[in-house]
Amino acid sequence: MDDSTRWKERVTKGDRAMILRGKKVVALGDRDGIPGGAIEECVKTAGGEVVFSVSECFV
Repeated sequence: MDDSTRWKERVTKGDRAMILRGKKVVALGDRDGIPGGAIEECVKTAGGEVVFSVSECFV
C-alpha cells in the first residue's frame, strides 16, 4: 500500500490525521488575502514546520 492510498483511507474514515507532520513548509502569504502568519499558524497546527514565512503584495 503506497502513501496516497493510506492518506485516502484516513480521510475517508473521517480521521483527522496530521498530514503535514514532519514536513517543511514555505508560507507565501498575500497582503490583501491570507497573510503568511495565518498560513504559518495553520501549518503548525497540522504538524508541519515553517522554514520561511512572508506576506507580499502580488499586483
